[in-house]
Amino acid sequence: MKLKHYIVLILIGIVFIPQMSYAQVDFNKRPTDDLGDVEDMFQESFFEALKQNGIENYQRAVDALLKCEKLDNSKTVIYYELGKNYIALKNYGAAEDALKKAVSKEPENEWYLDQLYEVYNLQGDTDKAIKTVKQLVKYHPDYRQDLAELYIKSKEYKDALKLLDQLDKEFGINPDRDALRNEIYNITGKDDDRIENLEQRVKADPQNEDAYLRLIYRYSETGNTKKAFEASKDLLKAKPESKLVHLALYKFYLDANETEKAIQSMKTVLSTPEITPEAKAKVFNDFVNYVSKHPEYEKDLVELTAMVGTEKSTKTLTELGQYHLKLDDKPKALQYFEEALQQDPNNFMIIKDVLLLQLDLNMDEKAAKKSQEALDLFPAQPVLYLINGVANNKLNQPKKAIQKLEAGLDYIIDDAKMESDFYTQLSLAYKLDNNIPKSQAFAKKAETLTKQQQ
Repeated sequence: MKLKHYIVLILIGIVFIPQMSYAQVDFNKRPTDDLGDVEDMFQESFFEALKQNGIENYQRAVDALLKCEKLDNSKTVIYYELGKNYIALKNYGAAEDALKKAVSKEPENEWYLDQLYEVYNLQGDTDKAIKTVKQLVKYHPDYRQDLAELYIKSKEYKDALKLLDQLDKEFGINPDRDALRNEIYNITGKDDDRIENLEQRVKADPQNEDAYLRLIYRYSETGNTKKAFEASKDLLKAKPESKLVHLALYKFYLDANETEKAIQSMKTVLSTPEITPEAKAKVFNDFVNYVSKHPEYEKDLVELTAMVGTEKSTKTLTELGQYHLKLDDKPKALQYFEEALQQDPNNFMIIKDVLLLQLDLNMDEKAAKKSQEALDLFPAQPVLYLINGVANNKLNQPKKAIQKLEAGLDYIIDDAKMESDFYTQLSLAYKLDNNIPKSQAFAKKAETLTKQQQ
């Protein structure tokens, strides 16, 4: 916990506001000592320290405070301020010494303890930090969460969990404490304890959707899909209006071949605004893969595709492209790949899929132009040279084909099949250019490589 700036002002007040006196003062009497001068010098040096600290001149602040100490070392605020300035100078040893003096003079001063706790944190001295925080807990319960974090650092996991349980019981579930709890479970590998804690939460509050969802996730993560499925159905019974549960249910329904229920769950997911586009994309992609093995549900896929609408991600579009490729519907596949490419124009794999489909569909001018544009982005990709060469051969432009194909040969590394394809296309290009000897030479090279691969 951090100290407020007003603390310094309070301390200054304690030090400098004079005590009330009801005695009569003889102003004509000459002083018998120099106490007044000492007090003036103390105040001057102390305020100089505060000024230097304010302009971040910490060493000068320290020098002024050391003068104060020589004048009057009974005022604990000197050591508190020294500690803060030493911290700013990263002289943590001196800061610790100064603050320990302050604490020794005022053991119950929480401000001093808090600053000392910060020093131990900065030094990474967990044992001393724990000892100090235990003192601070008396003043503010919030320090107990700090203590739990320190227990984790010192590998005292049982003490940390016990403290987190106490805090949860007193103040309710808290995301920060849950993060600490999960950190412990991750370190110790005690997934059973984690699941048991979540089971208890669900039992204590059957309407707690978040606890249910966490439990379903943990069951799934540990491979207990049966319990995860049961917990999902229990949540749906407890909260029929829950939308997020369908993010789990659809998958379980698919695995159980309860396809109609899975489709209804997917429709719920895709029509729920609170669910992220990324999550929707995963659900949709899973169904695309499912339909590729169960084509009888293609009609439902079309319906779900319409529901995705403008929210289609690059991944969703490429999955749809691959799906239609499996159906041998190349025009439809190309349509989806081109849409994906609009979203991610520098994606090499999508560019390659688009170009290969353009060649297959005899869209040779587009393939020649697009492959040339792609070479500006990926000048070391041999397949782009090959595609450009094929397209130009089909367009009866052998000189352009030869130029690209010969340039692309330099980028082939340990790929005999591709090299053979290059030679085949060069043979065709030279034949189109009426250079029969070269055409035959490249045809022979291609044939030799093909035989070596057999």
